[in-house]
Amino acid sequence: MDRRVLFATLILFAGGATGVGVAAFAFVGLDDPTPDATVIWESDPADGDDGTGATVATVDGDALLVQATLEGGEMAVRAVEPGGEVAWTASVAGDPANDGESVAESDPIDISGLAAGSLAGDPVVALTTEPGSLVVLDARDGSERFAVELDGSGGIAPAVGDPTGHGESVVVAVTEEGTLLAVDADGEERFETTLDGTVERQPLVVDADPDPDGRDEPVAGGIAVTTAGTDPGTVSLFDVDGEVEWNATPSVTATSWTAASTRRGPVLALGGTNGNVETLEGADGSARYEVGLQDLPIEVGETDAGRVHVGGVGDVWSVDLLDGEVVWKQQYGGETRVNAPGVADVTGDGTPNTVAVNRGGDVLAMNRNGDGAVRGSVPNAVVYAGPLFADVTGDGVDETLVVGEDGVVRAIDA
Repeated sequence: MDRRVLFATLILFAGGATGVGVAAFAFVGLDDPTPDATVIWESDPADGDDGTGATVATVDGDALLVQATLEGGEMAVRAVEPGGEVAWTASVAGDPANDGESVAESDPIDISGLAAGSLAGDPVVALTTEPGSLVVLDARDGSERFAVELDGSGGIAPAVGDPTGHGESVVVAVTEEGTLLAVDADGEERFETTLDGTVERQPLVVDADPDPDGRDEPVAGGIAVTTAGTDPGTVSLFDVDGEVEWNATPSVTATSWTAASTRRGPVLALGGTNGNVETLEGADGSARYEVGLQDLPIEVGETDAGRVHVGGVGDVWSVDLLDGEVVWKQQYGGETRVNAPGVADVTGDGTPNTVAVNRGGDVLAMNRNGDGAVRGSVPNAVVYAGPLFADVTGDGVDETLVVGEDGVVRAIDA
C-alpha cells in the first residue's frame, strides 16, 4: 500500500483538554495541500553515531554538521559540509593523561553527544569521554583546543554558553557520579563542585535577563543541573562562580529539559515520564505551571516566541511558556513516537516553523498556527534525534537535516 494512502486510513482524533486547538494532519493522497519536501543530498554512514549526539557548528557563516564516528577503530568526530562531503575528522583520545595517544583499536572509547558554541569568538565543539575527560575542538579544522580531566565518568553531553551575558562563555561538564565542572575559554577551571546525586542529563546554561517584565530585579543567569537516582530528583542552579542560587524538587521525573527566556524571566521546561510539562522559574526554582499532554513520556524541544514545542507519541504540541496554555496540537504519523521538535524558517517566508521528525523518518514543518506547511520523508530510516538546520543550498533558507541511526545525514529541501 502506498505510504500516503496508508497514513490516510489512520483515525486521527483530537485529544487533550477542552478548548485546546487541534490541527489534524496525516500523510494523505494527491489532494493533500501540504507541499512535499525532497531529500537533496545525503552523507556516507558514520559508524558509532546513532544520530542523537550530532549538532551544527557555524564556521565563518557556513554550517557544518558535526557528529561522532569511528575512524580506523578509534572514536572520532567528523564535520560534514553542505553537499555531504567530510570537511575534517578528528580522533578523540580517552584521557588527557595519555598525552594525545590514541586508544587501542580493539577498545574504542565512548563519547558523549556534542555541543557547539563560541569561546573567545572562536567556534568550538565540546564533548566528554566515558573514561573521564572534557574535550574541546576547534570547529574550523577539528584541532584540539584543550582537554581537561574530569573527576569521574564522562559520556554526558556538556554545554557551552554565557550565563552572565557579559561575553564570558564557559564550558560546563558533569560526571555520572555527580561532579560539576565549569572551565573558561582557555580550559582554566572556573569552579568544580559535587552534587548530591548521580547525573544522567546534559547541564544547561541559563541566559541572564537584565530587565524582565513583572519583576523588580534583574534575573541572573546560571548553570542548571538535574540529579537522578531519586524520583523525581533535584534541579539546582549555580552561578558562574559555583555558588548555589537555588535547589528545587520538580513534580515530574524529567526525560528531557531545556532553558528558555520569556518576558517574565528565564524558565526551565521539563518533559516528564508521565506526559506532563513543568516549568520552573529561573529566578528561584519555584514552579510556574504543570500541564498534562498525554499519558506517555514526552520530549521537550526548542523554544520560539514564548512557546516550547513538545513531541510525544503521534503528537506535537506548542505550549505557552508563560501560563501553560496549549496553543495548538498537531497529530501525525499514527502511533509513531515524535522526537524533540526544532524551530527554523524552512519555508523562506520569514517566519519560524516548528519542525518535527518521528522515529520512522517522517518530517513535518508547521506554521505558527500548527498547520502543516511542508512534509517529507526519509525512506526506510530509523531516526532517534530531532531535526537540525542549515542553509545547505546557499539560497538563504534553512534546510532540515535528519540524522538516522546509521549516522547518515540527509538534507531535506522544501
